[in-house]
Amino acid sequence: MTVRKAWIVATAAVGAGAAFMMVLVVGVYIVAGNMVNGVGGSTRSLAKGAVPAAYSAIVQKWGNLCSAINPALLAAQLYQESGFNPRAQSAAAAQGIAQFIPGTWATHGIDGDGDGDRDVWDPNDAIPSAASYDCQLASYVKDVPGDPTKNMLAAYNAGAYAVIKYGGVPPYSETRNYVKTITTLEESFAAPVSRVDPSEQAAGAIYFAQKKLGTPYLWGGNGTADQGGRFDCSGLTKAAYESVGITLPRVANDQYNAGPHPKRSELLPGDLVFFSTDPGNSRAIHHVGIYVGGGYMIDAPYTGAVIRFDPIDTAEYFGATRVTEDGAKALPTNV
Repeated sequence: MTVRKAWIVATAAVGAGAAFMMVLVVGVYIVAGNMVNGVGGSTRSLAKGAVPAAYSAIVQKWGNLCSAINPALLAAQLYQESGFNPRAQSAAAAQGIAQFIPGTWATHGIDGDGDGDRDVWDPNDAIPSAASYDCQLASYVKDVPGDPTKNMLAAYNAGAYAVIKYGGVPPYSETRNYVKTITTLEESFAAPVSRVDPSEQAAGAIYFAQKKLGTPYLWGGNGTADQGGRFDCSGLTKAAYESVGITLPRVANDQYNAGPHPKRSELLPGDLVFFSTDPGNSRAIHHVGIYVGGGYMIDAPYTGAVIRFDPIDTAEYFGATRVTEDGAKALPTNV
């Protein structure tokens, strides 16, 4: 449960807490108004296609709203909340791509596109509101020691009062896990600025896949005994990395977010390579394989074929992911 979904204030803090909450309510409109043109922030760019093309420009713009956030961090939050689904709705009544509950939206939602309304279901309002909310939280905890971004994320999860009280990220396991999850996912949405370190588990994943060469393809196959040990593409990559202790999501477009993204010229054996009919949208990825070097991968291609070596340099080549254990653990299970 996050603060955006449920803003919780400790009842013990009635005196100072009430005054503090007044600052939150009044300050939101002042800060949002000053930020509506998207000034400030960092310049960390998004990885190729990591954000659906329909939202990439707005995430890039509003992700530079203040120095505590960046486009990759904002993208990680949106992915964690809804998987970039603008119609997402949770059992707790959280709504839209940024998963605001109605009460929080009433206070913190802004008219991001300047069309005269504040619509929680419209990403053009919801994404700017998410960035504005982050920056407001950052301003409330700006005098707290420690990393401003981690303090902001902790405030998002546990409340700004808790961050101030504890002088940094509070000692709540949920909050600390949330901070680690978002900062880890941030790496999978950011364009790398230097060569990505190789995965220690890559060789084992390749070894597993090599043993499956010649196995017939099965749509939805996970390699179980009742399926005759057969796999589809993402079932094979999931099983390969599971054999070395890394649990990936079941589908290819979520596996793309399991780590940073090396360039084509930087590929190493063990990297996952992805294919899509839409070069601007990782959510449209439809195929994945395990890179083995020399421009080839091991993959489970389609019904009627067997697990085999295939070239990766096709018209649908989308990009690659260097799987990390932390990156895989950070992936949400509900997108």
